[in-house]
Amino acid sequence: MRELSLHILDIAMNSIEAEATRVIIVVEELESENLFRIRLRDNGKGMTRDMQEKVLDPFVTTRKTRSVGMGLSLFKQAALQCNGNFKLTSELGKGTTVLAEFQLDSLNRSPLGDINSTIINLVMGTLDVHFMYIHRTDSGRFCFDSYWIFGRMAERDISFYKAGELAKEFIEQNLELVNSKG
Repeated sequence: MRELSLHILDIAMNSIEAEATRVIIVVEELESENLFRIRLRDNGKGMTRDMQEKVLDPFVTTRKTRSVGMGLSLFKQAALQCNGNFKLTSELGKGTTVLAEFQLDSLNRSPLGDINSTIINLVMGTLDVHFMYIHRTDSGRFCFDSYWIFGRMAERDISFYKAGELAKEFIEQNLELVNSKG
């Protein structure tokens, strides 16, 4: 995948398919440590140890719609190609955590891409899932909680569409703040 935000979208969709009601997405861009880290944690069905090993094989999938599942294996490969690490942990009935670390200045690292649209599409497309998105840099951190949208709708008596626009603006403004160097 050309953008890391597409990996995030793919893994979050896996969480939703695993019946998660909460998904936490953390992105850290730390120049001080030359580290770019992505962590997704859910409270879905979880996986057995055997299945954890199998899902990293591109020719294994639990989906009924296609016979291959390249997402996690490609994400792992992307991290390893950037002098990084990849870790998948899961427990049946408790959920799954995916952690990918990249060397921040690696020439092989794909850009993050349009994380703003990724988060908004996940939130607006799956209203029954609680999403938390945390983004941290050396300049600061911010947190977006999808329940914020519903609060804004009730507080201001605005449409769902307008609340989505406000959420997108909020994420955009905060990404600019935490990515500023001053």
